[in-house]
Amino acid sequence: MSRKWLILICIGIVTFMSDLDASVVNIALPTISKSLSISMSISELIVSAYLITICILLMPLGKLSDKIGKNRIFKIGTALFTVGSLVCGLSPNITLLIFARILQGIGAAMTMSTNNGIITEVFPKKQRGQALGWIGSFVALGMIAGPGVGGVILQYLSWEDIFYINVPVGILMMLMATKVLEKDHPGKPEQSDPIGDALSTAFIFLFFVYLYAGQQFGYLNGWLLLGLLISVVALVVFIFNENKQANPLIDLKLFKNVDFSAGLITAVLIFVTNNFYMVLTPFYLQNARNYSAGIAGLIMMILPFVQIVTAPLSGKLADVFGEIKLIVIGLLFILVAQVLLLSSNLNSSIIIYMVAIGLLGLGNSVFQAPNNSMIMGSIKSKDLGIAGSMNSLSRNIGMVLGNALATSLLFLVMSVISGQHVTNFTGSNKPLYLMGQQFVYGFGIVLIVITIVITLKQVKTIRTTQS
Repeated sequence: MSRKWLILICIGIVTFMSDLDASVVNIALPTISKSLSISMSISELIVSAYLITICILLMPLGKLSDKIGKNRIFKIGTALFTVGSLVCGLSPNITLLIFARILQGIGAAMTMSTNNGIITEVFPKKQRGQALGWIGSFVALGMIAGPGVGGVILQYLSWEDIFYINVPVGILMMLMATKVLEKDHPGKPEQSDPIGDALSTAFIFLFFVYLYAGQQFGYLNGWLLLGLLISVVALVVFIFNENKQANPLIDLKLFKNVDFSAGLITAVLIFVTNNFYMVLTPFYLQNARNYSAGIAGLIMMILPFVQIVTAPLSGKLADVFGEIKLIVIGLLFILVAQVLLLSSNLNSSIIIYMVAIGLLGLGNSVFQAPNNSMIMGSIKSKDLGIAGSMNSLSRNIGMVLGNALATSLLFLVMSVISGQHVTNFTGSNKPLYLMGQQFVYGFGIVLIVITIVITLKQVKTIRTTQS
């Protein structure tokens, strides 16, 4: 097997582990809470500490990787993630566990900020879509398979083993990366942008705190609104700062590239709608339709199975026919899937629901590989690190926004219709839940239509430029 395919395997497995650890812990929170004698609200920090750390560091690490080398950053990140996983399993209290999750997040951010850039450099243009399609498959499998994998581990082992399982795989991948990843040839050293780093950190941290804490304390909480205001101010000042910097954290001229900016926007919107499905489906299958957790998990596994099977093929097709056509086709599949999900009720066929999940997986497969290829292929080699970081950041922002919007819209609609403050659904009022679910999926359909409009406008802009 050639070196580039070994690199793909190594990066793919590490990518799978880092994305898996963003979702696998959720199902273990009740067990961890009981084991460490902490409240469920405190246990949520185990999840949010990991994701917030990743989002804060993605852009600075992407810029750093362009300076000192993507391969070096990836290797160090794999090592830190592995050590963090070991410390997570050994943690006797919540303080050390959260510290270890932050360490894991630092390592995951280092690998996420470099994986797309390394693949783009290693593979020729005619194979780039296929390779990035495989990375997309590993990402999807890691995000979707988390609850199922975590459930199996908890059934037969302990919560610590959720983290221990990363250690032998991480060590193997560290050895493999040392073997197959060549020495870096980084660009010329440039002055850093500490002000940009600080402002981007403030914006992302406060924005994510607002989204996470708002679910518990309410999005109109005074302190949270103040934090949101400071976050917006930090973003505005960040933009002004970047325009003045000789070597900014992000060259804002990149966003004048139609393929790059449109690709990032559509990625955020699609991951928002994907998370609508992730949040609502367990409620629908278990509480509304009375399926067991095991059966519900198997039904939900249709999506990653379809995506991991079809993503490499969609990447190949994108290499042959071009990215835009495949992106539009993928968005149409996702649109049809969302319409079917919206039409689901207490008496609808579960087979049709499973078809909708399969179409959602197929649509994401057909969309993500060419979209990733378009984003990374539109950027010069010297900016691949920051471009890959922005691509990963768009995915994580979409996930967090999708989760916050799904729960907020669902319970808002249920509260308005019932005239009572609703914060959960246990199966006691199924028609009320279905009205909330239909509203959320309807909102998702609007977002998908917007992505289609953006993509079609992108085609028009490209044709106008070419003519």
